[in-house]
Parts: sequence; C-alpha cells; structure tokens
Amino acid sequence: MSAATSELLKRAQRGDENSRGLLFESFRPYLELLARVEIGRRLQAKVDTADVVQETFLEAHRNFENFRGESEAEFAGWLRSILSARVLNLVRHYLTTQGRDLRREQPLEVNVDQSSVLLDRGLWAEQSTPSQAAQRRERGVQLAAALDRLPPDYREVVILRNLEELSFPDVATRMGKTVDSVQKLWVRALASLRRMMVESEFE
Repeated sequence: MSAATSELLKRAQRGDENSRGLLFESFRPYLELLARVEIGRRLQAKVDTADVVQETFLEAHRNFENFRGESEAEFAGWLRSILSARVLNLVRHYLTTQGRDLRREQPLEVNVDQSSVLLDRGLWAEQSTPSQAAQRRERGVQLAAALDRLPPDYREVVILRNLEELSFPDVATRMGKTVDSVQKLWVRALASLRRMMVESEFE
C-alpha cells in the first residue's frame, strides 16, 4: 500500500472527514472501471456507471465505521463488496425476466479479479503462483488510476480490447475507426500505460 493511501486510511479511521473523502476519491477510477465492465456485460447502456459508483460511496460513507481492515487491499475489497451488491440489485430483475438463473451468475468480486488479470495481460509476463497472482490483482487500483490519466482514445481502446475482450474489428466498429488504426492505437496505449505503471513504482 502506498504511504499516502496508508496515511489517509489511518486518518479516516481516526475520524478525519476530509481524509475519508480523499481516500474514497482515490478509489473512484478503480470502481468506475469495474462498474463499467460489469454493467457493460450485463446491462449495456441501461445503467449509469457514475450513479452506481456514487451510490457505492454513499453507502460506504454511512457504514465506514464497520470497516475493520488496515490495508489498501482490504479497503478495496470492502468497496468491491458494496459495489457488487449495488450491481446485483440493478441486474436482478433484468436477469430473472430473461429466464437466467441468478445462482449461476458469477459474483462481481470474482469478475473483478478476472478484470484485473485481463487488464494486466499485455503489460507484464504471465504470473502463475498464488502470491504473484494476488499481487497482480492488487495492481488493479494502480492500473485503473493510470488508465484514467490516459487520453480518451487510449483509455477506450484498452478497455474494449483488454477488459471487454472485443476483437479488433469489433473495437474498430465501436470506436468508428479502421481495424489498422485501432491496432496501432492499442499498441501505443499499452506502451503508455506500461510506462506510467513503471514510473508509479518509483514515486
């Protein structure tokens, strides 16, 4: 956990309202990214991602005193569980009316881990041991923050290709570009994202 995040968490748990607000905001890109991917898979354009994240934060603020963890990973997991509940509430009626069994749906938290792995693909070599896999998943917060700083086209092509796992022709259609231009854009975007992640390790 970064020193800044660690300090914000400690201050927030001591009752510092400003630190709590800053702490939550530092996780906004992460939650928005995850919400977009999960809502996109299930509800497409029917739900506003920003609204879901805001509702997640409001609930987290109300129940912050119930959080007993001490690490960034624990806090991220707590926020993910709240987000998961919000998404499930939104999709419950949609899924059941289409005859799908909710008991067979993967929990959002499972998909979150998969999303982190998918985003990581193409940035680093595959990691297979449990500790390496856990470390890779925990990079999700950093990756989301770095993605948020990319130019819009770069961010979009990475999300569509790495997280939504669309083919290059499908990405091209979604972005209104040629397949060749999308492939080149994706390579440049990954290079920029990789550079930003490396730089963040030395901050």
